[in-house]
Amino acid sequence: MERKTIHTDFLIIGGGTAGCMAAVEMKERYPQCSVTIMEKAHIDRSGCLAGGMNAINAYLNKGETPESFVRYVRADSCGLVREDLVQSMAELFEYGVKKVEKWGLPILCDDDGNYIPRGRWNIKINGESLKPILAKAARSAGAKVYNWVTVTNLLTKDDRVVGAVGFSLRNGTFYVVQAKATLIATGGAAGIYRPNNPGDASHKTWYSPYNTGAGYAMGIRAGAEMTSYEMRYVAIRTKDAIAPTGTIALGAKAPQVNSDGERFMVKRYADLGGDGAPTPYRAHGPVQEIKEGRGPVYLDTRGLSEEKVRDLKSAYLDMYPSQVLYWLANGIDPAKEPVEVQTTEPYVVGGHCQAGYWVDKDRRTTLKGLYAAGDVAGGAPFKFVSGCWAEGIIAARAMGRDIEKMDSVAAEDHLVAAEEERAFKPLRGHGKVRHGIRPADFEARLQKIMEEYAGGVSTHYEMNEKMLTIARDRLAKLPEEVEHLVAGDLHQLMKVHEVIDRIDVAQVLVEHLLYRRETRWPTYQSRTDYPDRDDANWLKFVNSIRDPKTGGIEMVTRPYEQVVPGDRYNAK
Repeated sequence: MERKTIHTDFLIIGGGTAGCMAAVEMKERYPQCSVTIMEKAHIDRSGCLAGGMNAINAYLNKGETPESFVRYVRADSCGLVREDLVQSMAELFEYGVKKVEKWGLPILCDDDGNYIPRGRWNIKINGESLKPILAKAARSAGAKVYNWVTVTNLLTKDDRVVGAVGFSLRNGTFYVVQAKATLIATGGAAGIYRPNNPGDASHKTWYSPYNTGAGYAMGIRAGAEMTSYEMRYVAIRTKDAIAPTGTIALGAKAPQVNSDGERFMVKRYADLGGDGAPTPYRAHGPVQEIKEGRGPVYLDTRGLSEEKVRDLKSAYLDMYPSQVLYWLANGIDPAKEPVEVQTTEPYVVGGHCQAGYWVDKDRRTTLKGLYAAGDVAGGAPFKFVSGCWAEGIIAARAMGRDIEKMDSVAAEDHLVAAEEERAFKPLRGHGKVRHGIRPADFEARLQKIMEEYAGGVSTHYEMNEKMLTIARDRLAKLPEEVEHLVAGDLHQLMKVHEVIDRIDVAQVLVEHLLYRRETRWPTYQSRTDYPDRDDANWLKFVNSIRDPKTGGIEMVTRPYEQVVPGDRYNAK
């Protein structure tokens, strides 16, 4: 395979929501510097925004402030967030939104020109083309984009990240990118657990199935400190279509009801705020209703006006047209029958929840020269689109300031050669061995372990120390078998590396789930042996560091620090 070396000032791994915004901010503020994006797919339609959006879900509507947003997120996350990170991104919501509106994003306004809210923190948009708008802005700003490149690892020298390596999915070219500063913006991890939908529908998930934890994994392998993996995300979505339910719950103000027609969140979870309970409980409630025999669970859209139904369908066409097609194909009128909902398999994400790199306020990781933004950055949930933009902006500004003190440093050639050998070994070994393991089969083994012993759907997301210890022991055997993975082509080679990355993420996740001995976020993290929340002992962050040489995982805790005054459990 051909090897190509690229020298750049800024390297962005992942051309999604945060990555594109970071590229623009870098070129606007530091036009003399070179910016390179490496993207596994094509930035025009990659990442979580590939299909579009119908709302900006984190915005300071009239009367709200960064401080009120922090108080809300703190309460919604059951009292534990990095308040400094949440506040700093909230301060840039308007800056990012106005920027993208100027690039061509249609934002719905009233007759006076004010953005139309959808709930307390949302504004309505026509965002089907949101990702192409971001991609065009990044290219127009002058960023050099390499599409269809799978990044396999970071390059380090003397405890500093000095770039990354990866291979082209089109021709196999091995790219060695040497950079003064590197930003991870690859998104979170889907596919750690067995998908709800089997067979050919396995990629019918809430989260982008192509976000496979690569950004997490390469940081884990390099020894970066990680945080809050145990706060998994379990989404509530429409049955079968797996479309976002906020469009119905907020847009149509439809309450959740069980098979008896009860508004169960108000009836049985009133002490947690009823329908306004923290987000983990809004997933936990339906799980308990089904577990206790009161399922299925629905969003009660019955009685919606014809105009409301039309608005509902229009909103889905901006981001999830398959929901409208599902209704049409099955002759369903949401005004006459409620919309059945279900919970998804767990995901590891730093945008809805807070799993990811432990970063400072400027989004620097614990590795010199490495920054993180978007779903891959930890500690700040409730990011959504605008929070990812904000973090891309914050990281870009910090990288620009820091780069003045950085010299170009190249990784040692023997380390590059070793990574090239590791990257292509499954492909070169194909056909030379009689037996090998296909990535799909290996992935199924990983997902079976996580599903049955680490709180999957089939166990109602519940776990205990004995189950998690079994998961740890079985996961420990998987890396020994990685050398038997084989790939027949470059696409399969990408799948091999996705499986390897998921294994590394899964091992860290299980250690986090074991370490936190309380239940802080029910369903997201339900310990049957420690069923209660324990603020006296566990109002702190659970972090991990993997030794790059031995592979051993050290667990540490970091203190919770309150930045914004006010009752941490009061959403107001």
